[in-house]
Amino acid sequence: MYVATISSNVFIIIIVKRERRLHKPMYFFISGLSFLEIWYPTVTVPRLLWSLKTKEEGISPAGCMAQFYFHFSLGTTEIFLLTAMAYDRYVAICNPLHYLIIISPKVCMTLILGSWAFGFIAVVVPCVQIANLSFCKENQIDHYYCDLARLLKLSCSDTSKIEKLFFCLCLFIILGCFFLIIISYIFIIRTTLTFPTTYGRRKTFSTFASHLIVVLLFYGTITFLFVRHNTGGLMHLNKIVSIIPSIVTPLLNPIIYTLRNKEVQEAMKKTTQWMVSIVKPKMPKTIDFN
Repeated sequence: MYVATISSNVFIIIIVKRERRLHKPMYFFISGLSFLEIWYPTVTVPRLLWSLKTKEEGISPAGCMAQFYFHFSLGTTEIFLLTAMAYDRYVAICNPLHYLIIISPKVCMTLILGSWAFGFIAVVVPCVQIANLSFCKENQIDHYYCDLARLLKLSCSDTSKIEKLFFCLCLFIILGCFFLIIISYIFIIRTTLTFPTTYGRRKTFSTFASHLIVVLLFYGTITFLFVRHNTGGLMHLNKIVSIIPSIVTPLLNPIIYTLRNKEVQEAMKKTTQWMVSIVKPKMPKTIDFN
């Protein structure tokens, strides 16, 4: 799954880069999401595979905190990036005549870089506070990565302030961005229903249906995982559910975005033929027996 995830997301980036027909804001955001999905599972999966192969399950405190920071920073970045993609679809459908003016290449780059910047800044304070906790209890984490709830459970310090801070942060970022996405899709659906032809409505729905599937899959799981005061007896269930946003979703995203998109499918065929022509050795057209 990990190899398939990396390969498919790299392939999406190559397709968008090579095909001039895909040099549009929507595909620019898709390639940006694919770039993010290369790094998001890389924070946890290689370490997990190494532990399964060698049975070496230990990790240093510094390595644990680094894994915590990058995992949650990349997850937060994806939240902001999906919100930016929803805004892109809103402008494309509700204001098509000014779409290329509003969503210019400069705006696209600003939205993507802003998502990365805010994603990495938002997790700094919780990460610093957790690093300053005292850990004097047992040193085993029942998880495949350094999760917040598991780390707090090992600490002998008062963690109530960190729990409240992290809960408020998740509430503001996850539900706030999800609310903006829902609002954008309400306007999109309302505009789509005014189209005079069934073909126009069907074509418009297909352009944002893939993004909506990704949003529901990703936001549904992270809301269950983090927008709760107390995990209680659901700690083991959390470990299972966390596989979806950190491992399954990065694999499904390239598939979801290409299944219903004819432009991407045609570009995939052309890119595949180009890659095969590079790998396949060229045979001489004529053979001289002299």
